[in-house]
Amino acid sequence: MATKGYWVSVYPAISDPEMLTAYDRLARPAVQAGGGRLLSRGSRVVAHEAGITQRVVLIEFDSFEQAVAAYESEAYQKALVALPGSVERDFRIIEGID
Repeated sequence: MATKGYWVSVYPAISDPEMLTAYDRLARPAVQAGGGRLLSRGSRVVAHEAGITQRVVLIEFDSFEQAVAAYESEAYQKALVALPGSVERDFRIIEGID
């Protein structure tokens, strides 16, 4: 059985909320087409240690490979065009555990 994959995005700074909205309009269907399920897009965050309280997004995929493929998809790459200069984002694809 494949282990799940997750996209974890943390947004330390959002300088252009309209561009982030434009990205979201393109990214959401691309993520869904890639099999992703939005688990959290929270702005309510309690941070500890070196954590930050800004927006955190968590998306689950059925496998790590599916998560990587969704990121590399043409549709998602088109969504990424909206981000440069509009946000500072810490993005990771991580493998879940059994």
